[in-house]
Amino acid sequence: MPPTHANAPGSEDRPEDRPADRVESETDLVQTYLAPLAAGSAGAFGLRDDAALISPEPGTDLVVSSDPIIAGVHFFIDDAPEDVAWKALAVNASDMAAKGARPLAYILTLALPDAPTRAWMTRFSDGLRSAQESFGCRLIGGDTDRTPGPLSIGITIFGAVPAGKFVPRLGAAAGDHVFVTGTIGDAALGLAVRRDASAFEGVLSDDERAFVLGRYLRPKPRLALAETLRNHASAALDISDGLMKDLARLAGPSGISLGLGSVPMSPAVGAALAHDAAVAKTVLTGGDDYELLVAVPPAAIADFKIGAERAGIAISRLGVLEAGRKFEIRDQHGTLIDGQQLGYDHFSR
Repeated sequence: MPPTHANAPGSEDRPEDRPADRVESETDLVQTYLAPLAAGSAGAFGLRDDAALISPEPGTDLVVSSDPIIAGVHFFIDDAPEDVAWKALAVNASDMAAKGARPLAYILTLALPDAPTRAWMTRFSDGLRSAQESFGCRLIGGDTDRTPGPLSIGITIFGAVPAGKFVPRLGAAAGDHVFVTGTIGDAALGLAVRRDASAFEGVLSDDERAFVLGRYLRPKPRLALAETLRNHASAALDISDGLMKDLARLAGPSGISLGLGSVPMSPAVGAALAHDAAVAKTVLTGGDDYELLVAVPPAAIADFKIGAERAGIAISRLGVLEAGRKFEIRDQHGTLIDGQQLGYDHFSR
């Protein structure tokens, strides 16, 4: 784990972090830094109740998802607090996008190894405010705790879809075409740069390095595509554990065969791959892209493409799901890669 930032929760006391600079109590933390994020949400009750109230609009279904992030697993302890906050909410908003849902509200569980400094909490709450304004939702409740373990941020997000329009992960059928949004592999390269500032020096320009690092630190949920998914997709999920693993999940009992050349890549990833062929595995198995994988029936493809264009979301076709076909991905040399064995897994050895 990288060195602890001076203002990060759990850092060693320093002269600038004397007790007067730290949050004094749980009530202080909630009311000073978190309650303002609930402003405008009547069901949040100013974060002074033990529960919150959501009143869904008539004719809609509620969609619920929860995706925590933990220091040393999903982010570095010395990442900027505003980036950590953004990522915590963004990865949950991405789940809403994949279901065709509009984010409504979220609850936050914040487990801290020590009382945070006021500077850290200010930056963290600013990051949450920026994220929730971008994603169209508000904080409505949660909990704060002291933990002997690393900093942990748990978010449960609530969204809404028109009744019966939820987009499942397992709805794809043989004959459906598979599309992916954006570009793949950027966040995996960004993680490499975050781990080692010298990674890809002389290969990527300063702008390219900043681009991939930004893609890792601040994923951008494809919420603008939600309506198009509801109307034209048979299945969808976001890419959190790597293209190959999540594509196998989407395909279900069907199979798909594609080559590395079908995978959309940014100029930065293309440059890294041209320099080192081993980057192919990073592109195919790295997580944290939070792009969307979408299965579309043939009859809906034209309308899906029109919807994506109107939403301003770039899409690329990966291939067609086929009954009785194995799941196959080939690298740039045509060598077969076992896609179902590769990808991020919290418990894999």
